[in-house]
Amino acid sequence: MPGTELNASAASLLGFLHAGDASGYELVKLAEKLIGDFWTLTRSQVYRELATLADRGLVRAGPAGPRARQPYRLTDEGRAAFAEWVTRPPGTEQIRYPLLLTIAFGSAVERERLLEFVTEHRALHESRLAGYRERAAAGGLDAYQRATLAFGLRYEEAVLEWMDELPGILADT
Repeated sequence: MPGTELNASAASLLGFLHAGDASGYELVKLAEKLIGDFWTLTRSQVYRELATLADRGLVRAGPAGPRARQPYRLTDEGRAAFAEWVTRPPGTEQIRYPLLLTIAFGSAVERERLLEFVTEHRALHESRLAGYRERAAAGGLDAYQRATLAFGLRYEEAVLEWMDELPGILADT
């Protein structure tokens, strides 16, 4: 089965192409909008994956259009590969949070400096939470999008609560 060796990034591109043809540029923008807060796809990664998917016959490249943007179309083999990938059990999550890594080594940093880092990160999390709340209020999402958005809301709320607790937790240092 062609999907056996699909990585999650390549599979996400196949998933996006179910909605219709898209260029690499359009796929980057779509990924940023729909999954960018929890799954990173760089521009170079998207183009590299599209080339690999085309070599494997999972997508077909169309003729270049305006601004040399080349649309990609999902093939039947690509649909089958995605269907096989998406029904496999997903792996466990891995937290890669630079602030948390810095705090893990916080004994090497003054407490006030750590709290400055937290303040800087707090603004980002407050902004994300506000954006998620706006998306939820706007409606028009399917059940799967609402489920993903609900996670984002809870995640940002939990991070902000944790940030509120940090000064007390770090008071012992």
